[in-house]
Amino acid sequence: MLELRHLNTLKALRAHGSLAAAAEELHVTASAVSHQLKELENYYDISLVNRRTRPLSFTPAGLEVLKLADSILPQVTRTKMSLKRLAHGQAGRLRLASECHSCFDWLMPILNKYRREWSDVELDFATGFEPEPHHLLLEGDIDLLITTSDLPIEGLHYQRLFEYESRLVLSPTHPLAKLEQITASDLTAETLIAYPVESKRLDVIAKFMSPAGKEFAKIRTTELTAMLVQLVASERGVAALPDWVVAEYERKGWVVSRPLKTENGLGVYCQLYAATRTSSMNTAYMQGFANLLEGIVKP
Repeated sequence: MLELRHLNTLKALRAHGSLAAAAEELHVTASAVSHQLKELENYYDISLVNRRTRPLSFTPAGLEVLKLADSILPQVTRTKMSLKRLAHGQAGRLRLASECHSCFDWLMPILNKYRREWSDVELDFATGFEPEPHHLLLEGDIDLLITTSDLPIEGLHYQRLFEYESRLVLSPTHPLAKLEQITASDLTAETLIAYPVESKRLDVIAKFMSPAGKEFAKIRTTELTAMLVQLVASERGVAALPDWVVAEYERKGWVVSRPLKTENGLGVYCQLYAATRTSSMNTAYMQGFANLLEGIVKP
């Protein structure tokens, strides 16, 4: 029967041209190399090596086995190395999702650095607009979730990132742009332009409108931040976005922003987290990503 040890033996014989030299590379005796060779030849009833030539030469059958060795042995070596990396948590797949659609602005540099440092880890992305992304994380459909909700779910760990202010975004010509602060009552006749998530997961509703017992007249959705800003600039509605996102478009003069005045007068502030399963926290490539997030500063 043809085995990996036979392939290694024939490769060593080709490299060194003698039983003794091949045996030294394989860390066995010359008689052991001869025995392996005879064992294979007897099993298939065919000669593989011309023993009378110096250096040893191979018969057509021996050359066929060598072609197999050249094809198979590198694959075996690569697989062994991959298994070792997997066993030590240095390789695998990291599936990431974000409830914060605009977070990719600051996340991309981290992802690029992670790819360089953890080249054996496959990065994959899923939408964060699913109804219950925390349960996708818990069930293993994703591995890391960027979220503002640190739901007390057993089996999940939350790494604090940074806090941001959610600000109302308006067209510069919108009547509300004349106000210094916006109350919930000011928005009851407005159309909210938002990302396509459940309304209860939108900061402006969960932390501003609902506590005041108020609602928007209508909600219109879009997945693209640029489209959202264009709709606001065209006075199709208003939006609420993180302060770092608003600042970019305000500099261009497309929109203006105003703070949302809550009952305590402090505005709407949100804490951003990176959520992972506690069972995967000690995996090396997960720790590597967490370490990169540790150094992040608010955009």
